[in-house]
Amino acid sequence: MSDHLGPHRDLPLGAGTATPTPAPLHVRPSSIAAVAAGGFLGALARYRLGVAFPETAGGWPATTFAINVSGAFLLGLLLEALIRLGPDSGWRQRVRLAVGTGALGSFTTYSTLALDTDLLVRGHHWWAAVSYAGASVLAGLVASAVGIAVGARVASRRAATA
Repeated sequence: MSDHLGPHRDLPLGAGTATPTPAPLHVRPSSIAAVAAGGFLGALARYRLGVAFPETAGGWPATTFAINVSGAFLLGLLLEALIRLGPDSGWRQRVRLAVGTGALGSFTTYSTLALDTDLLVRGHHWWAAVSYAGASVLAGLVASAVGIAVGARVASRRAATA
């Protein structure tokens, strides 16, 4: 049995080639900057909406609900449209990182959903807690499915006109 790797058998695959392996996406400064910039904008938008439409103690957290459902829709739309437009590289990857991971990741606030539900339970607002948590998850699933369907349609129309 011959050793086809010869003197390079102990080197990892790709070692010794002229093409350097790019750094993983999550450690590239440009990727980190895209997520950070998007995250700043998404968090700012969520904060401003929270100030404009404050929640009432013991009430159903409608603002957080609307933020999470609209964010689920937009994320479904964005990711489906991007994947249908081509591989996750170049401008599509930068948009996914900045808008999807950064902006929409910080805009939606499922940790606040958990906190609001906990506060409703502690305040003995059982119906509000159960309906809020259940409706948030169900509406988020439906919104993301609708976003995916819209994203597929938008990308298909764009591809047909190109």
